[in-house]
Amino acid sequence: MMSLTGSAIAAEHAYTQGTVSTVASIKVMPGQMDAYMNWLQSGWKKGMEAQKAAGVIVAYNVYAARARTQDDPDIYLVVTYKNMAAFDGLQDRADPIMEKVLGSQDQQNQANLERGKIRTVLGSELLRELVLK
Repeated sequence: MMSLTGSAIAAEHAYTQGTVSTVASIKVMPGQMDAYMNWLQSGWKKGMEAQKAAGVIVAYNVYAARARTQDDPDIYLVVTYKNMAAFDGLQDRADPIMEKVLGSQDQQNQANLERGKIRTVLGSELLRELVLK
């Protein structure tokens, strides 16, 4: 009987698993782009910078999109994490940072309600980078 070692069994892939990103699709209400971008520049950016400094996230980006229909997003918010393991205990690491930057959970919830007047979150997705060898 032949015995195979772990390296002999391992499949060869043309890629390695890379970073993981969350992508939020945002539809900004007509005439509210400046107001929404001002919030991103102030509150959201502060929270992202604090999480980045603490090593919770790797990067964050804001992308504008040309909506194809009235129901398509015109902003994408992308937050990048080192790997899938970064999601283990994420809330326990991120909540204290966000409370320090944006206030209590009740304050954050109220601010979220106010932002609902200028934008709609259409959804979000999780993407994993596949790095070609």
